[in-house]
Amino acid sequence: MELSPALYHKLIRPKWSTQKHIHQNVKEYFDFKNKKILDFGAGTGANCSLCSPNGYYGIDPDINRINYAKQVYPEYSFEVFQDDTIQLKEFSVDMVLIVAVLHHIPPVQIETYIKEFKRILKPDEGKIIVIEPCFTNNNSFSNWFMKNNDNGDYIQGEQGYLNYFHQQGFIPKVLKKYRKHFLYNELFFCASLS
Repeated sequence: MELSPALYHKLIRPKWSTQKHIHQNVKEYFDFKNKKILDFGAGTGANCSLCSPNGYYGIDPDINRINYAKQVYPEYSFEVFQDDTIQLKEFSVDMVLIVAVLHHIPPVQIETYIKEFKRILKPDEGKIIVIEPCFTNNNSFSNWFMKNNDNGDYIQGEQGYLNYFHQQGFIPKVLKKYRKHFLYNELFFCASLS
């Protein structure tokens, strides 16, 4: 069952959980001050508050979630993502933020998006920041739970996610692995071209 954007925002992305499991981790490693950030798969906009409004651009294919994000965070820029092309200029973005998005995308399509990230990222300092649910070898219950309860069909193991970027010339680096709500194994990593 698909949740309405308002219910999704309140139940799946409540402020306390977003702060604890996403924002605290990202802030530990990255400073978004005076940076241009693309939030790829922005959904209802829960992560926009990591950035200043003038440095943030959120995209998502779900028009209902984007419309909700525009209502809740009117000072931030959100657009519906269409046609696999990101409407930003070459080398114009400092960081791409991807939170719980890749496991919803068929692996064959991810290559197209990573090529777009490469096109828009600043060549020397650009980074991709990723947090995804991840299968692990040492927690079969969490693996079972994620496989049977998450609506993403493409949850990967650590190497699967890292390979997406490695195959496109990025250098991925695992920053942290942690548990979320006792049931989700999360992989937090970044990828850069240098």
